[in-house]
Amino acid sequence: MSAALGERSPGPSGLGLIVAVPLASWRLLRVLLHVLVGYVRSYVIWPGLDEQGWHEETSNWSRQLLCILGIRLEVQGQARPGAKLVVANHVSWLDIVAINSVVPSRFVSKAEVAKWPLIGRMVTTAGTLYLVRERRRDAMRVLGLMSQAMREGHTVAVFPEGTTGDGHEVMHFHANLLQAAIDAPAPVQPLVLRYSDPQHAVSPIAAYVGDTTLMQSLWWIVTARGLCVHARILPLQAVTHADRRALAELLQAQVAESLKALNH
Repeated sequence: MSAALGERSPGPSGLGLIVAVPLASWRLLRVLLHVLVGYVRSYVIWPGLDEQGWHEETSNWSRQLLCILGIRLEVQGQARPGAKLVVANHVSWLDIVAINSVVPSRFVSKAEVAKWPLIGRMVTTAGTLYLVRERRRDAMRVLGLMSQAMREGHTVAVFPEGTTGDGHEVMHFHANLLQAAIDAPAPVQPLVLRYSDPQHAVSPIAAYVGDTTLMQSLWWIVTARGLCVHARILPLQAVTHADRRALAELLQAQVAESLKALNH
């Protein structure tokens, strides 16, 4: 996913790097401990939580992680309780943490994530819906699971762009996953994400694009100062009698317009 380190290195260098290393080391240690605590709680606490308890647990854990990473969270608007499909622009792996901080959701993810050490157990217990990309028809199965989850009162979140961008603009919204909301039926809650830092209205630090590895991205984030994620929750969009392609175009326009306003 992102540009090579030699081509795009928004992290500190020279003397700034020497100063940043102790802070980064401290943050990384705290991240590891926080993940370990979440892993243990996924066995002893999470299975006994009701829906409200899970929402509070997810929101608190995600907000704490942002705090440990030194990322400030600013929220505009409020999500409607109950079943819905959250759609957002996609900039970074941090997007999932940011969304869960304000609208705890079940996400659609590639099946390989379930096998990741520590994290795999946590996201599986959190109700992640896994897509096997190698199976051509698996998307239909996942659409059914998404619709069922929303009919049961859950919030599901997707990134219709299908990949990450640099945060300046919104790319094309693919319509396929929106069909789940139409089938449920459940309203759509658009959400706009923007990352900023003291030098940039749209921070290059958070963008997970091109050839950037996860470790490069994490390093840039833990060495950053003043990084902020702005989450703007837009009004609900009804899906009654909606066409998924028209719905995708409408949502893309809404998110793009709001992001443009945030960037300025």
